[in-house]
Amino acid sequence: MTVTETLNEGLKRGYEITITGAELEAKVNEKLEEARPEIEMKGFRKGKVPMALLKKQFGPRVMGEAMQETVDGAMQSHLESTGDRPAMQPEVKMTNEDWKEGDDVVVSMSYEALPEIPDVDFKALSLEKLVVSPSDEDVQEALQNLAASAQNFDAKDGAAEDGDQVVIDFLGKVDGEAFDGGSAEDYPLVLGSNSFIPGFEEQLVGVTAGEEKSVEVSFPEEYGAEHLAGKAAVFECKIKEVKGPVAAEVDDELAKKYGAEDLAALTGQIEERLKGEYAGAARAVLKRKLLDQLDDAVQFELPPSLVDAEAGQIAHQLWHEDNPEVEGHDHGEIETTDEHKTLAERRVRLGLLLAELGQKNDVQVSDAEMTQAIMNQARQYPGQERQFFEFIQQNQAAQQQLRAPLFEDKVVDYIFEMADVAEKEVSKEDLQSAVEALDEE
Repeated sequence: MTVTETLNEGLKRGYEITITGAELEAKVNEKLEEARPEIEMKGFRKGKVPMALLKKQFGPRVMGEAMQETVDGAMQSHLESTGDRPAMQPEVKMTNEDWKEGDDVVVSMSYEALPEIPDVDFKALSLEKLVVSPSDEDVQEALQNLAASAQNFDAKDGAAEDGDQVVIDFLGKVDGEAFDGGSAEDYPLVLGSNSFIPGFEEQLVGVTAGEEKSVEVSFPEEYGAEHLAGKAAVFECKIKEVKGPVAAEVDDELAKKYGAEDLAALTGQIEERLKGEYAGAARAVLKRKLLDQLDDAVQFELPPSLVDAEAGQIAHQLWHEDNPEVEGHDHGEIETTDEHKTLAERRVRLGLLLAELGQKNDVQVSDAEMTQAIMNQARQYPGQERQFFEFIQQNQAAQQQLRAPLFEDKVVDYIFEMADVAEKEVSKEDLQSAVEALDEE
């Protein structure tokens, strides 16, 4: 077997691999000899079938396997000897398409090699970490928001408005006949909650206590009860009370509604939550500053195939953001622009740099970290957490999608430990402005 270089231009590599007919025949014989002890054929004892018969019976299939194994072995041996790491799966094809048994096999192999990543003096990086401490005003604002969410309703004079609660007795009829499930007494309905059939709540805006009102609506065509789907209905309603929303008091009772022992405990929980939110936002700003510095400081040749693939993904994602009504991918080709390519070059450069650093320093994502990430993601599918967990376990690509950002964050943290990071106390508003600036870039 011989390997001849045909292309060496930048990161592009090309080779011609020639496997002699004799080498292939020897490989076939070797595989047949390995299998012969288990082969049975009429007229022969197990393991005693002549090689000539084995070749006639199994030769073509074994020849294909031998050819594939030999080519794979040649590729692996070449990559190990050169130290090349292909950016994407090498393209391999047989060039002598008129090949017949006994001929040499000639295969072309081409790929783009990953570049050499230059060393970076991370200790020379100078970064500024924004630090925000929750103020008493921040904590009180959060408490007031909780109180508003835990609102009560008190009786009010006058007509019902959107957001008010009306306590009603109602009886629903279709074609003049009452139907099962269409009646209730002392039902507390919040107007604007959209908890009733479309059009029902709007007709109760303006009613007063003691009033009676007929509400005319139509059940949706896709309504769960087939005998009511699409039918017109009349609900005879008696308004017993009209109540206005009143925010809950900020006290121990409010705290207990949210699972805290008392107001002091709830206040402490809110303060810790705000600290976590501010720290997360500050880290996002710090990470962007780090990546910007690395992008400016490190330059190396990029594999065109990776840049083109990334630019295509960026263009596709942005197109769908601009066309949210298109849910699938049954659309025309999306062209990439210079802007897409520039962003793709940055992502590929930083991705290769962080991957190299993580590999050199044995940065690992632990099983516990992966499990936690899967559990966090599974919470987005209430009631289907187990199915989601099983899907991730059986899907390597999905696992990699979860693992990649975890790995990147751990490498970034590794760089933070080496870089010169100075803390700067700022206001909540300053931090918010810094976060908003991230979206504008």
